[in-house]
Amino acid sequence: MNKKEKARLIEKVLFELFPERPVLLDHRDAYTLLIAVLLSARCTDAKVNQVTPILFALADTPEKMAQLDPEQVREIIRPCGLSPTKSKAIVGLSKILIEKYDGQVPESFEALESLPGVGHKTASVVMSQAFGVPAFAVDTHIFRLARLWGLSKGKNTDTVEADLKKIFPKKLWLDIHVRMVLYGRLYCNSRGCGDSCLICSQI
Repeated sequence: MNKKEKARLIEKVLFELFPERPVLLDHRDAYTLLIAVLLSARCTDAKVNQVTPILFALADTPEKMAQLDPEQVREIIRPCGLSPTKSKAIVGLSKILIEKYDGQVPESFEALESLPGVGHKTASVVMSQAFGVPAFAVDTHIFRLARLWGLSKGKNTDTVEADLKKIFPKKLWLDIHVRMVLYGRLYCNSRGCGDSCLICSQI
């Protein structure tokens, strides 16, 4: 089975298992999505979804967040890990959004990746989910599954991302991304999957 054939099988299984596009991180708009994705670095989405309602009840716009002391934010987001760095980034990027972008999340990779705490993966999620720009964010689940399923031999996320973009149709990048993440959690995690994995058992 070549990569294209594997991709079609993976696509079929993912859409049959998850007919509706999963929402992995709870958010209301581009700003709350940006903050949630930033918090998800080295943290589970489930934990982020427990923390963000508390944070957003206090500040859910750049204007409100910029008024907070990073220490206030740090105490709330502590369960997400890396709280000293993340809290400074959240308050810092909120101030930049006000100063440079009229309080709006910019709609470009370059602008997003220039913000504190925002890397390419975070920018990719925001660009695709908030603005509908085709992107294929590669997290730990997708990196592992792409290599496990023989879709890429890449040793870094950039190479794996490039390989996946060649295999899957551009219009499906977001749909495949969110479904692969959820599949990796539920059916084929890092501890193994056995015969229960509908994809591993067929490729």
